[in-house]
Amino acid sequence: MFRTILALFVAAVSMPALSIPGHAQEPRYLTIGTGAVTGLYYPAGGAVCRMVNRARTQHNIRCAVEATEGSFSNLGALRTGELDMAVTQSDWLFHAYNGSGRFRDQGPHKELRSVFALHGEPFTVIARAEAGIDAFEDLEGKRVNVGEPGSGNRAMMDTVMKAWGWTARDFSLASELPASEQAGALCDNRVDAVVYAGGHPNGLIQQAASTCSVKLIGIDGRPVRKLLDDDPYYARIVIPGGMYTGNPDDVETFGVRAVLASSAGADAGVVYEVVKTVFDDFDAFRRLHPALQALEKASIATEGLAVPLHDGAARYFEEAGVR
Repeated sequence: MFRTILALFVAAVSMPALSIPGHAQEPRYLTIGTGAVTGLYYPAGGAVCRMVNRARTQHNIRCAVEATEGSFSNLGALRTGELDMAVTQSDWLFHAYNGSGRFRDQGPHKELRSVFALHGEPFTVIARAEAGIDAFEDLEGKRVNVGEPGSGNRAMMDTVMKAWGWTARDFSLASELPASEQAGALCDNRVDAVVYAGGHPNGLIQQAASTCSVKLIGIDGRPVRKLLDDDPYYARIVIPGGMYTGNPDDVETFGVRAVLASSAGADAGVVYEVVKTVFDDFDAFRRLHPALQALEKASIATEGLAVPLHDGAARYFEEAGVR
């Protein structure tokens, strides 16, 4: 009798636990590092969280955004494990992964992974409408604000000038005004053109377009194609027409992209669900902010992703046939 009872007990404890209908999965929490609340990274990360939280009854993931100091801060927090995911500029992501540029002293962080790209941060040229500038090449001999030393605008302009084989001497004036003064200088006819490197819509460009007649200038040609071939963090970007007064047509340019990134150790199931909830209702995601309206599924799954995809993201893209 005792042996029979013992055998039944051993069999019972050896059986797998039963799944109880209606039993909720334990909540999983996700924090996305973004940028300043006045910039584009914060609402972009917020849009991802809104999509995730809308579907939380399906996957029980709770998503929250955290305002940060931006790309450099976010990449440091991914390295230390303080953030689950973060929005970062594609070129900074590339350099952090490879331990190059500003990350040379820290060494490579080979655990960084791409989830998907977000809005573009294109190189943008804005000219006074009457300045006789219709193409990037027309800047030669003009008064151009090349950007404040040390700024992102200046770094991008230096890259483009080097690709074209230009120096500051190729302009009749190469001013170095900060971004906040560019609209005024343009509309006061103190310069013929200014440059920006950042996402759209851009408040400073809107300020210029509402004050005087300006036009956005596209950029293409062999130098741009070489930059795109040589540097995986660059991508072709289209600034949608109608975003700024007096500019009804799309403008083709190039630049970096904002990328949602994580570490390789991030839960693959969570990453999969994040990508799935965004892509399964992609139109709703794009409507959450003007900077997201021009996104296309194929491009954000491929362009500007200068480090390997996270396994969870790769699984979804493979299943959906996106890549």
